[in-house]
Formats: sequence, structure tokens, C-alpha cells
Amino acid sequence: MRNTNNSIPSSGILGLKENWRNDILAALSVSLVALPLALGIAVASEVSPMAGILSAIIGGVVTTFFRGGHVSINGPAAGLIAAILGGLIALEGNINYVLAAIVVSGAIQILLGVLKMGRFAKLLPTSVLHGILAAIGVIIIAKQVRYALGVTSNADTIIGTLADTFYQLPAANPFVFIIALVGILVLVFHNKIKNRFIRIIPAPMWVLMLTLPLVFVFDFFNEHPIFFMGNSYGVGPDLLINIPENPLDSIMHPDFAMIGTSAFWLTVLSITTIATVVTLASARAIDKLDPFKRTTDLNKDLVGVGLSTMVSGALGGLPIITVIVRSTVNVNSNAKTKWANLYHGIFLILFILIFAPVLRSIPLAALAAILLHTGFKLASPKVFKLAYDQGVEQLLFLSSTLIITLFTDLLYGIVGGILITLALHMLLAKVGFIRFFKMIYRSGSKLRQLDNGTYEVKLKGIANFLYALQLDKLLQEIPKGSSVRIDLSRTRLVDLSIMENMIDFKRIQENNGGDVKLIGLDSHVASTSHNRALKIITGRVSQRFTQRQIRLHKMAILNGWSFDRDVDWNTSYLRNFRFFDTRPIEMKSNSLQGHHEENNAQWEIADIVFDEGAMLALEVYQTTVHIVRLPSQIPRFIIDKEGLFDKIYERVRAFSRSNRDIDFNKHHGFSRKFHLSGEDEDAIRNFFTDDLIHFLDENEIYHIESNGEALMIFKYVRIARTEEVQNILAFSSRLLKYMGFVNKL
Repeated sequence: MRNTNNSIPSSGILGLKENWRNDILAALSVSLVALPLALGIAVASEVSPMAGILSAIIGGVVTTFFRGGHVSINGPAAGLIAAILGGLIALEGNINYVLAAIVVSGAIQILLGVLKMGRFAKLLPTSVLHGILAAIGVIIIAKQVRYALGVTSNADTIIGTLADTFYQLPAANPFVFIIALVGILVLVFHNKIKNRFIRIIPAPMWVLMLTLPLVFVFDFFNEHPIFFMGNSYGVGPDLLINIPENPLDSIMHPDFAMIGTSAFWLTVLSITTIATVVTLASARAIDKLDPFKRTTDLNKDLVGVGLSTMVSGALGGLPIITVIVRSTVNVNSNAKTKWANLYHGIFLILFILIFAPVLRSIPLAALAAILLHTGFKLASPKVFKLAYDQGVEQLLFLSSTLIITLFTDLLYGIVGGILITLALHMLLAKVGFIRFFKMIYRSGSKLRQLDNGTYEVKLKGIANFLYALQLDKLLQEIPKGSSVRIDLSRTRLVDLSIMENMIDFKRIQENNGGDVKLIGLDSHVASTSHNRALKIITGRVSQRFTQRQIRLHKMAILNGWSFDRDVDWNTSYLRNFRFFDTRPIEMKSNSLQGHHEENNAQWEIADIVFDEGAMLALEVYQTTVHIVRLPSQIPRFIIDKEGLFDKIYERVRAFSRSNRDIDFNKHHGFSRKFHLSGEDEDAIRNFFTDDLIHFLDENEIYHIESNGEALMIFKYVRIARTEEVQNILAFSSRLLKYMGFVNKL
């Protein structure tokens, strides 16, 4: 069942007319993120800073009219930095040759989109992609740490550059380092500050705002020494970004003189592969965030980014892809249509025209801080932990891809990662080389429709990333909104990429009113309990209960409740709550279910794993939620803790009616403590009686949301302890009484 809170916005010109306010406000937030990122990506790619701005403008103004996405943002991205640097090395350091490679790469993407070959990007294993991104993160860190420290390096390799920087630490310029340190601290702590007033301005823009005054304090505009603790350190204009007086002077044009060389085509292949795979992976990830559950036309998206990449390369810009961080900001800022992408490009044009003198004052150390933070997110311990949580084999695939890439290049990293993945799959499946590929391409998997209208997909053999296209072909024959059963009982191996594809298919079907069940995995084992982990068949095995599961099981027996510790794929009903509109749910487990006799309400309390953001901006959270199915309808509302600056934020952010805080003049304490919002303010005011308000005011603060038919209650963004589970149940029982659900049996 779709969330009825959200009617799908109109597309095209009608969508522009209906949603321009939302889209412009979202685009302003996005452009404040895009400006420093575009400058930083260009500097890290060792091209003109204006090349980054030009690319971001083209990504907004050109791509919007041709792409297949709805709320995604297009522009230059950190993921292509390594490909551009590699191209400069391979093509004699001549940026015009690299621009020619970018133009050809865009043309190939258009061809791939027209021929509907975007699906081939699924043949890259997920962990190999993450290994490539982690390697790019390390490359960014190696290239930018010297700008943050104010030192130089003449090393030819990434490892050598890192070592060189380490040895030069004693020579670091403290007046450069303090700027980078301020920037890094802002980026680290910005998300931890919950008040909305601070978070109106994105973190990268805060970096520029807080570091620009230091440029004036230390007078970076004139070459001169500054003495500190007996040492002399030089500062000057060379520590600032270089933007010409006339931005049009930055325009360059491609030179195709190298088109007949292998170095040229290897550069084209590197740019095309990374740009295509990251764009399509990002588009699929952003679809999960879209509160209106729309699906991107991936082939059309390839045409859009390919065309804009050609335009960008022809004018001296960088490749254009679908970017995750800016797209996540766009979704979180309540964008409705693709026009937000266009508006963000227009805002960037205005920024250049109005603030060019200010941009020339931006220190390279501030951009280095932004890029170091980006690089760290790509290669942070969380990336490796997530891979390990998904299976020790995924950590192996990621790490080997990372190492090969750092010691060779991106293409060797991709090929090496794929070969290692295939080799381990072959060992785990315990079959020979020829039979292994027969079990992929001649597996005998089939689709049929049962008498009751349900579609049954029976997968057999080896279901790994090489099988992704055949799986797509099977699943595409199933109409949207159908009831589907996918039987995996006769698969010898199911890998992470196939699990992700099936979960994406499940999400799309359920968004259209369908139902998908995955069965037959109870005889498979994995190296981890993660629902997407690689699975091999060995026969039925029993898993041990954890201590918490034992306590929950005893609690269920004592109270006559039911308890199911297994992973449950049926989480579609949770998406009826607005909290999960842009937070994809990964899995549900450890489900307690029971019945409140005194108010005739069925309830469930379960552990939920959900995502915030996607890909580079992805954060994985766990919480324990309590769902109470109500015996009668109530108004839709959300109650949460109110921050200090929420009132200011409402006025600045121009909140929609559904998000506006509803205050009660008679209950100032409650109104200061809670942020209450909903669609029908009159109905909510009538529902919140004095007794209910007093009850909430006197108890601990929970997140409480009503979707009209059920309540969702939770307190911590972590797994609740068993005593906390009991407290939540006791709280909800009393809450229902104050809501009037008593003796309605």
C-alpha cells in the first residue's frame, strides 16, 4: 500500500508550475553544497577551478531536459577525479587531450543509452564498485593532504605521495593547517548539531564562511612571511584558488590529435566505465530516497549525462554524472521534480556573476578539507565494516580491488576485482570452471504464472553478478503491482549483487501495490546474518539464539506473545509512515507480537535496519520500533522533540502546512517541548485533549507518528534493551488509554 500522504507530482511544464516553490528552495540548498564541491573537485583533478563550476552548471541546465531521473542532481563528482588524473598522466599532461577523451566518453554513453545497454552496469559486482570508490577516496586523500598542510610532494605514486607527506609533517605551515582543521571540524560536527537553524546552511558552505575570515586575518592576498615559534612560514596568493577576472577566459576546447593512440582509448574507457557505473548505481540508490517512489529510466539517464558530458568536455569542463550527496540534499530539502536540478544550475550562474571576487578569496586549504572529508567517507572504516557485515568475502573483494587499483590503475582494479570475485565464487560453489559458467548461463531458471495469478520465479544454479541481466529479463516480464514468489531453494550460490537486485525489484513491486516473497533460503548458509550476504547451499542448519533473543523469547512465553527472530522481508507496511519516506528499510527481525486486551489493539515491536542517504552519503542505522494497529481511525500526525531554533527555522524555511508546528496556547510547556505536525490541524487539535497533552508532557519524549490507522513509536536510534522494550510497551498501553481507546472490544 502506497503512502497516501504523497500524491505523485506532475511532470513536465505542469510539474514546474505546481512545484516551483519547493524546487527552488531545494535547489538553493543544493547549490550551496555544489559550489564548494565543484571547485574542490576541479582543483583535485588538477584542472581550472572554473572547470568544476562550468560542469556543475551544465549538469543542471543541460542534463535536466534529457535525463530519466526525478529528484537526482547532476554534475562533476569525486568519483571521476582518479580517472581525470590518470588521463592527464597517460596523455602527456595535456588537458585538451583529456577533454577530447571526455567528449568521446559522453558520445559512448549516449550510444549505450539509445541501445538500452545501461543494464550492463549491473555486471560489476557491488563490492568491486565499493573497492574502486574506496581507492578513489585514498587517491583524493593522498593528493589533498599536502594542500591541507601547506607542503609539497614530488612523488610519482599514490603510496609515495602519502609517505612523502608523512615525512614532511614537521614542515607543515600552521597558518594553512589551521584553515584545513577548521574546515574538517565543521564537516565532522555539522551533522551532529540537530537544531535546524544551523543546518539550513550546508556544511561545505559553512567551511567557506568560517575560513574566509582567516584569509583576511593572515593576509593571503600579499606574499609575505609570518613568524611563529621562531620559524618563518610563507603565505600568499598562491594559497588561494585561481579564478580569472572574466570567467569566460576559462573555456577550453578539446584536441583530438591523440585519438589514434591506445592511451587515449584507455582514458576513454576508464572515464566511461566509472561514469556509467556510478551514474546508474546512484540513480537506483536515489530512487530509494524518493518519497513518491518513482523509478528512474536508466537508459534515458545515460543519454542525459552523456549529452551533457559532451557539452562539458567541449567547453573545458569535467564529466557529468548523477551525484549522490547533492541528490540526497535535494530530497531532504523537499524537492518535487527534475526542475530542481535546472534551478541549481541557474543559482550557480548567479553565484559566479555576483560573488566572483569572494570566490577568488577561497583558500586551497578549505577546499582540501572538503575533499579530505569526501575521500575519508569513500574509504572510511565504516566502508570496510559494512563490507565485513555483509560477509567476510565482501571485505576480501573490496580490499583486493582497492589494493590493485592503488598499485596500478582503475581499469586493472576493476578487472582484478572481478576475477578475484569469480575465483572465490567458483571455490564456494565447489564446481569446475566449465560447469560453473553453465550453471550461470544454462541454469534452467524459469518464470510461470500460477492459477491464482501469482507469478513464480524459480532460480537455479549459480545466481551471481554475471546472472544479473538474465534475472532482469525474467523479472521484466512480470507486470508492476503483481504478487510474486521467488524460489531460491535450487540455487547453489546467491551473491550480494543478485540479492540487491531482488530487493530493488521487491521495493518497486510493493510501491505499485504488489507483494514479493523470497523463499527457499533456509537451506543456505552465509558468513554473516546480513540479509544481502552471499549464500551457499549446504542443507538445513540451526542458528544459535543470542542472549537478547533468549530474553525476548522468555518474555514472549511469559506474556503469551509470539516471537520470531528471523529476518522478515515484509516491511512494506512500515513505509506508510512518513519517517520512512526517504529512509529505505533494509530488514526487520526479532519481532514480538501481541494484543492490548484493554483497548483491542494489535501490536508489534521489532528491530529495524534502515538507511539514511545513499552511497557516499549513506549511514546505516538500527532502531527498535513499536507498531500499534488501532481499532479506529485517528488524525495523521508526528510528535518529536522540538529543537531550540525550530521556530526560527520554520520562518526561514517556509515550511509546508503538513510540517508546521502546532502549538497549544493553554499548554506552553508541551508546545516548547514537542514539535507536533500534521495535515489536518483542526482534527489534530480536537484529538489532543488536555488529558492526552498532560500525559505526554509528564513522560519521556518518544518519536510518535500516526498514519491514521496505526501508531509508530520509538525512542532510540539503536536496538532497545529488553527492559526498554518493556518500557515502550507499557508507555504505549497507557498512551492508548489517554487517546480514548478503552473498552472498545
